[in-house]
Amino acid sequence: MASEDVVGKSRGDTAVTTIVNLAEEAKLAREGVKAPGHQVLSICKSLVAGGVAGGVSRTAVAPLERLKILLQVQNPHSIKYNGTVQGLMYIWRTEGLRGLFKGNGTNCARIVPNSAVKFFSYEQASRGILWLYRQQTGDEDAQLSPLLRLGAGACAGIIAMSATYPMDMVRGRITVQTEKSPYQYRGMFHALGTVYREEGFCALYRGWLPSVIGVVPYVGLNFAVYESLKDWLLKTNPFDLGKDNELHVVTRLGCGAVAGTIGQTVAYPLDVIRRRMQMVGWNHAASIVTGEGKEALQYNGMIDAFRKTVRYEGVGALYKGLVPNSVKVVPSIAIAFVTYEGVKAVLGVEMRISD
Repeated sequence: MASEDVVGKSRGDTAVTTIVNLAEEAKLAREGVKAPGHQVLSICKSLVAGGVAGGVSRTAVAPLERLKILLQVQNPHSIKYNGTVQGLMYIWRTEGLRGLFKGNGTNCARIVPNSAVKFFSYEQASRGILWLYRQQTGDEDAQLSPLLRLGAGACAGIIAMSATYPMDMVRGRITVQTEKSPYQYRGMFHALGTVYREEGFCALYRGWLPSVIGVVPYVGLNFAVYESLKDWLLKTNPFDLGKDNELHVVTRLGCGAVAGTIGQTVAYPLDVIRRRMQMVGWNHAASIVTGEGKEALQYNGMIDAFRKTVRYEGVGALYKGLVPNSVKVVPSIAIAFVTYEGVKAVLGVEMRISD
């Protein structure tokens, strides 16, 4: 599913909400308990956990992911996909089981390094922001507020998205091409090379700006809401959900689902614009984009894409594909968070998001 900005922090936070307990880790760091080699190993394990979480979660919802992109970019003059159930059945009928997972290989190749970098960057950004916050306040026991956690999540999203954006760009094109497309990308590397030769290097970053802007509410809110919900449940322990100071896996799934729903709803129009901008300049575009011989709209930038989309298709076009995306993002984000923490526990990584 991209673009973000730096989020400032509020100096008026007099009552700092406890979001994550890093006291023990900070104490060990000050005492110099951990050797450099141990730290490197922990970092590597954390990266592996993030990559596995991303790959597993995206594969589980691959059919809905493809349908979402098809709904986002299809030409309004030639509607083939009209709703979640009809769309999935149409793909099954015309392309079979393989069609439901088209583009998933490229998506996993992208999401594994993306998730690994995102989760790792988030933990590092959280540590850095927490250290600066404690230095400014003089309170060694201070914890991250939701606003500071939002900033850490946004930084992580920007870094991860920028590092893997060309892969996401070609993944979108591979996903929408069908057997009837005039020219077939044979895979991620073939698509990257073709786009570079025919459209230039800048084409690989087409749609980057709305992606960056969208990272703030999407990734930032995902992390902030998830961590805040977990902390609130542990502190208040409603219905005995925080028994023994640990949340059950089902409860953590619920936290991830709520976080994903809020983040994707706020950022969704930017995701639609990003996908449409990625299709601009495609010399052999799939029929779903061109509308069976009709000329696809051309956009001169993010604002122009917003303006033309609303003018010719209405405000509702900014939310095309929202239903399958909502169905997809809830289990996807929830599975990603739980898998991430589960893999880290198996690998014996001490620095956990929720510790």
